[in-house]
Amino acid sequence: MLTPINSMTTATQALQGFSGTGTGTAATSTGSSGAQPTPFSDLLTDAVGQVDQLESQAHAAVAGLMTGSGVDVHQAMIATQKASMAFELALAVRNKAVQAYQQVIGMQF
Repeated sequence: MLTPINSMTTATQALQGFSGTGTGTAATSTGSSGAQPTPFSDLLTDAVGQVDQLESQAHAAVAGLMTGSGVDVHQAMIATQKASMAFELALAVRNKAVQAYQQVIGMQF
C-alpha cells in the first residue's frame, strides 16, 4: 500500500526538479551521468495512472466496507483521503500547466 504514496512522492519531487526548488529525479537525471531526462508528458501520464489506481483502491475499500468483507472504517477513510489528495495534486499540476501555457501564448515576440 506504500507503493502509490512513494510513486506520488517521486512524481512530486520530479515536478519540483523542473522548477529548480527540489532535488527530484528529473533534476538528478540531467546530470553528467549520461541518463536521459524523463519527459514531462510521461510524468503526467504516470501521475494520472497513479491517481486512477488510488481511486480504484478507494472504491474497493468502500465496497468492502459496505458489504462487510473485513474492511475497517479507518482503512476505507484512509483510502478515500489518499485518492482525494492525489486528485487534488493532479488538479493543481494541471492548473499550473494550463496557466503556464496561457502565459506562453500571451507573450509577444
